[in-house]
Amino acid sequence: MLTVTARFATTADVAILEELYSELENEMVALKPVWRLTDGLPEPVGASLVAAIAAEDSDVIVGELDGVAVGLLIWREVDLLPQAGGEQIGVIQVIFTSPEARHVGVGEAMIDSILEAAKGRGIDLFDAVVPPGHREAKNFFESHGFKARRIVMHRDDT
Repeated sequence: MLTVTARFATTADVAILEELYSELENEMVALKPVWRLTDGLPEPVGASLVAAIAAEDSDVIVGELDGVAVGLLIWREVDLLPQAGGEQIGVIQVIFTSPEARHVGVGEAMIDSILEAAKGRGIDLFDAVVPPGHREAKNFFESHGFKARRIVMHRDDT
């Protein structure tokens, strides 16, 4: 029986998180060549991960299968209307599970842990970005109660 867990990342996890992020980046660039520039983490990735781990308004979650890190989730809190003291929304910036560890509950464990933590902070609105053509990610989020509320169109004339 496989043991699936999710936990908050520490700076000791940065090296393995960079490896997982590299896997994610390769997968996403194949779907959307400009992903690295439009949706990826700022370079250097290790420093971006350390900042997300340390920040009060974001968290990084490590998904594990039998104690081995195979998943990564990064989320942050965003003010909907900062000038009006608006509600907070939790934005899942990155979620990734290594292909060989998919469909066994790692993604579910990571998303469940972050939704629980966010709700503990009083956040009950959540967004996640899914690139066009990534049906597996779309289906994953829909299975957790997410619904599309807008489609952003893009044109690249380079």
